[in-house]
Amino acid sequence: MKGLLIYIFAILCLVSKSIGRKGFGPGEQEWGYVEVRPFAKMFWWLYFTTADVKSYYDKPLIIWLQGGPGASSTAYGNFEELGPLDVDLNPRNYTWVKNYNVLFIDNPVGSGFSYVTGTDGFVKTNAQIASDLVECMRGFYDKLPKFKPVPTYITTESYGGKMGAEFALVWYRAQKAGNIESNLLGVALGDAWISPIDSVMTWAPYLLSTGMVDTQGFELIDDAAKMTKDKVETDKWRLATTYWAHTQNIVLQTTYNVDFYNILERKQYLRHHFSPQTVLSLDGEGIYRHFVQRKTQSLDDLMNGPVRKALNLTTYHGNQSDKVFDKLSEDFMKPVTNIVELLLNETNLNVFVYNGQLDLIVDTPGTLLWVEKLKWKDADTWNYISIRQPLVIKDNIVEGYVKTTQNFAMYWINRAGHMVPRDNPVAMETILQDLTSLNKN
Repeated sequence: MKGLLIYIFAILCLVSKSIGRKGFGPGEQEWGYVEVRPFAKMFWWLYFTTADVKSYYDKPLIIWLQGGPGASSTAYGNFEELGPLDVDLNPRNYTWVKNYNVLFIDNPVGSGFSYVTGTDGFVKTNAQIASDLVECMRGFYDKLPKFKPVPTYITTESYGGKMGAEFALVWYRAQKAGNIESNLLGVALGDAWISPIDSVMTWAPYLLSTGMVDTQGFELIDDAAKMTKDKVETDKWRLATTYWAHTQNIVLQTTYNVDFYNILERKQYLRHHFSPQTVLSLDGEGIYRHFVQRKTQSLDDLMNGPVRKALNLTTYHGNQSDKVFDKLSEDFMKPVTNIVELLLNETNLNVFVYNGQLDLIVDTPGTLLWVEKLKWKDADTWNYISIRQPLVIKDNIVEGYVKTTQNFAMYWINRAGHMVPRDNPVAMETILQDLTSLNKN
């Protein structure tokens, strides 16, 4: 009888540890929708860590926000960069889930499995996006309240950085005011669309310095970039988005189809490109389809096939993504450097910036420009006193560089393009370790 009781107790212990569901792929998971506003439902998908811990809550919670806007965290971030499985469903040996609980959010509403039931449900500003994300976290904590005290960090990529910066600020203020019970401690802005015009204006010199264009090509790109800058400086924001796409088109023509996300990627030579007149006549949905969307049939088939079935979802993945971008076309080229300054001046959150050296769309020279122009309390120390150090990791290899002052850090990542977690996972692992362990001040 005693042996039977011990056996039953052991089974109950195993059951009590199993708090998630069997989703898609290995490990325990949880997922769901939050109605962040009327007609707007946001989808989240949590992977509990596979680390050998007594409790999942012993490990931090890492939130991942994809870019676009309109790209899907549950698709791109999960299967192409850092989830437990890749697109071919092979185990990824450097998945973040090994060390952290990872929460993917399809944001803004209309991206991925998130959806709206009326056009009024789409967002038009970054502030609305941040508000929706805080509401999403309220719903997440309602479903999984034991995560409230768990150290939590926002990690981002591309336009996700623009969204994530304001999300972090609004969340921090709500947390400090006691309007949400949580433990947000930091945000990492990866290849982030924080100051769009700084990126666009450095495309020509970056491509010239890497041998991707000659002087004539430089001048063509630079002229288009200056037209984009003119629209920014005269507050013609939707036109600025159109001329951003026009500048991209000139880049593709002069480089004969360079990969905007990693200049060393092998790309097929395309003989035909859009005429300037065609690009300048595109609406937001057209710009998204031709210049933003990284659409792969295998990923679409995966998300709308076995993933959708395993998670028992009725919504089709990605149906509204182009409309997300269209609604944000007025906001797309607006900078949020002021938000980063507020994060550094008003909060004690860890604020990290990282950039892959082979990224063009958000190139490192452009990122460094806006970082060095930030107005914050320790700006002089960071710019003139702090020393950039090599990021030496495995086998004494320099994987990049890092410069830190107080709770702010910038990482230059070698051998990586736009998708740093995929291209240089060793460096990314170090960034995460620093983000989750840097002492608070």
